[in-house]
Amino acid sequence: MKTTQNLMRVKELLLTPPTFSDNKARLQTNLDTDFLKLIAIVSMLIDHIGSVFFPEVRVLRWIGRLAFPIFCYCMTVGLLYTHDIKKYLFRLGIFALISQPCYIFAFHPYDFWSQFTNWNIFFTLFLSLLAMYGWKERKWWLFALTFFVISWWNFDYSSNGIFLMLVFYLCRNNPVVGAMFYLLFTVPPALFARPGDFRNLTLGGLTFDWTFAMAFAALFIFPCTHTNLKVPRWLFYAFYPIHLLIIGLVRLVLKV
Repeated sequence: MKTTQNLMRVKELLLTPPTFSDNKARLQTNLDTDFLKLIAIVSMLIDHIGSVFFPEVRVLRWIGRLAFPIFCYCMTVGLLYTHDIKKYLFRLGIFALISQPCYIFAFHPYDFWSQFTNWNIFFTLFLSLLAMYGWKERKWWLFALTFFVISWWNFDYSSNGIFLMLVFYLCRNNPVVGAMFYLLFTVPPALFARPGDFRNLTLGGLTFDWTFAMAFAALFIFPCTHTNLKVPRWLFYAFYPIHLLIIGLVRLVLKV
């Protein structure tokens, strides 16, 4: 009897979408998302400048590792608070399309068309959010299909965005557990550094993969901050293609 009740409880949890009270916070992690978005776009800008103009300066690339997990976290907050997920996904999809030529122009200006299917980060965020919408609404076919697409084709960060958003979503009311799982996701892989990559960090005879810096994003995601910073909604979207376009133009002028 008890086993049957437990199975019914599991079935209910899997098939019934969660509901939220408008008077209660839907996450116990950091809701200061405008502050987080600002950190993410600044670290991303530093990363892209380092990648194109100063590839030998490793610390610029390390700083850039903060951006992606923070973006994924902000997408998770948006998933839980948006009043219209379809409009949210539509905005992401539109800016992914707009940003694609700018992305290739910034990073592959001299072999533009051959690299055009090297998809930008907005596509990764779009598909990760779509997968999490499937998870939240118990549309498992949508989650599985999106997971397959993002893993199979050439998307930046591959399925890591989905895994990160799952951690943020499932641990939304327990920051300590969330931080533990986040560190388990980011720290152990850093112990298996790719040999010969100069971007890696060596300390005391140990070599860490250069993506180790992703772990430090936990310092911004899980503790709550209250900066009251307000960033216009469209700045987050528009900044990405605009800064890529500028990088590409400067690169052509400098012949880098």
